[in-house]
Amino acid sequence: MDKPRGRTWWALLGFGAATFAAAAIGGLGVRGTSAEYRSLEQPAWAPPSWLFGPVWTLLYALIAVAGWLVWRRVGFGPAIWAWVAQLVLNAAWTPLFFGAGRYGLAFAEIVVLWLAIGVTVALFRRVSRPATLLMLPYWAWVTFAAALNFAIWRMNS
Repeated sequence: MDKPRGRTWWALLGFGAATFAAAAIGGLGVRGTSAEYRSLEQPAWAPPSWLFGPVWTLLYALIAVAGWLVWRRVGFGPAIWAWVAQLVLNAAWTPLFFGAGRYGLAFAEIVVLWLAIGVTVALFRRVSRPATLLMLPYWAWVTFAAALNFAIWRMNS
């Protein structure tokens, strides 16, 4: 079910805008995240704060392309709605962790996010192998981020 060429490129921009919006919404009203992150007790394996920006920039690009690839094949359906759901959950984590300082609640939320990414990956697998592969680094990073979130929660409560 490939779409007409011109429309697909506009759609790619739309998927990019959606991921950018999730990142922006997640950061709304949350300032000084780097300073807050540095002020927390952290495990020895915690990455430096400067690493998060480049990693998330790459991951958001991969997420956008993955969603677009699936949309090109099947349009709006369960796989894309799962993609939207995980993106909404992604946007919710930053305000919980940094804005509210609710590390335990943020951990519970990131577990739900991890599960939503898993559902998205499973649904994408039925449609597009490249899209599935593009989601795997994101899922791996969220796995790491969940472990870090849990450690920080335990060390700072």
